[in-house]
Amino acid sequence: MNARRFAALAAMLLVSGSAAAAEVDGAALAAWWGVPFAGMLLSIALMPLLAPKVWHHHYGKIAAGWALAFMVPYALAFGAGAAGGALVHALVAEYLPFIILLTALFTAAGGIYIRGNLHGSPVLNTGLMAIGAVLASLMGTTGASMLLIRPLIRANDNRKHVVHVVVFFIFIVSNAGGSLTPLGDPPLFLGFLKGVDFFWTVQHIFPETLFLVGTLLALFFAIDSYWYRKEGVLPQDPTPDTRKFGIDGGINFLPLLAVVALVLMSGTWKPGIVFDVFGTPVELQQLARDAGLIVVTLVSLAITPKRVRDDNEFSWAPMQEVAKLFIGIFLTMIPVLAMLKAGEAGAFAAVTRAVTGADGQPLPWAYFWFSGLLSSFLDNAPTYLVFFNLAGGDPQVLMTTLASTLAAVSAGSVFMGANTYIGNAPNFMVKAIAEDRGIRMPSFFGYMAWSCGILIPLFVVMTFVWFR
Repeated sequence: MNARRFAALAAMLLVSGSAAAAEVDGAALAAWWGVPFAGMLLSIALMPLLAPKVWHHHYGKIAAGWALAFMVPYALAFGAGAAGGALVHALVAEYLPFIILLTALFTAAGGIYIRGNLHGSPVLNTGLMAIGAVLASLMGTTGASMLLIRPLIRANDNRKHVVHVVVFFIFIVSNAGGSLTPLGDPPLFLGFLKGVDFFWTVQHIFPETLFLVGTLLALFFAIDSYWYRKEGVLPQDPTPDTRKFGIDGGINFLPLLAVVALVLMSGTWKPGIVFDVFGTPVELQQLARDAGLIVVTLVSLAITPKRVRDDNEFSWAPMQEVAKLFIGIFLTMIPVLAMLKAGEAGAFAAVTRAVTGADGQPLPWAYFWFSGLLSSFLDNAPTYLVFFNLAGGDPQVLMTTLASTLAAVSAGSVFMGANTYIGNAPNFMVKAIAEDRGIRMPSFFGYMAWSCGILIPLFVVMTFVWFR
């Protein structure tokens, strides 16, 4: 199924769904509705290995095909109106804000060139990742990742073994570092919108974050030192830069600050004006945020000298790949999230029972692992909301009486987003940028071998120390 047919069907469903409710009733769905999502994940995991040329040239069509594998049967079973409402909700409430935010951060960070002949030693690499971990909670994991991944790759471009550098960068900067504020990662921002205090997370999971980031930095330094010594005398730097250390395009820090301000605005300004978009409520502050982010993107493009983006080897290819693949992910995960949200009435009722003790109280360790493992494969923001509501959904109770449960959901959703390439948007973007620079990154399962070998044991330790 090509993109034109997908667009035509989408347009038809949009018209048909004008009066339909956007909510998908998860209680009415059987488990097999999750097959298209499983197919989407398996395509991402296997096709680059089994049919790399087909995947490289047609991954957008494949993603559209799996989206249609859900949308068409759903329209036949529940009506074009219901399918149109679900499509609009996924696009307007989730996908478009997601892509607009990523594009703004990608564009602004891509206009900042950190110059100087950086030498990729273990000390420098570890230092850059530590800085990135701090920045991730201040400007988001996406912003910090896009700002630092290019200079990190350039610093190591004369080294033979660099895959571990990018993998640990994803662990630390693209995920774990964003756990301390609502600015760091989308799940925490959704909690902020639901009424969780801005500084609650840093007050309650700082020890866990310090343990995870600190241990990962120490492990990385040991591994990087081993390969650094084994490589011996490094060959001449293929991209020498004899200019003094400095920053070109620093004016793009203003667009980055504007992105942070717009995100905060959308969470604090409550004018109470809501528009109905084909059954999906859209608040004025959301529209203002997204419009502002589009302006920020255009301003960044206008104020950045072409030379700076050329020096940064800026390319739209990573953003295009994320946009095409995540439309398939967002649409095919609609029924999966709906079935989870249905709780005891849904096909995944076992999950609801698994996170609740015999006394009816939530089990923090179960919330940590279930929210985390599902965040590894589903978008971690709506997964956070599912478990937030499963634990009662009252922010005042969750911040006090059930603080350990909220901490478990927050930590699981953010930390375990590093388990797969699709667990958090920056993961895939960093991978795409690294591959665009000629680094042969691990396959989907190859990356999971890294995460299972390094992250899962650390999560087990965290469970026994903090989430029992």
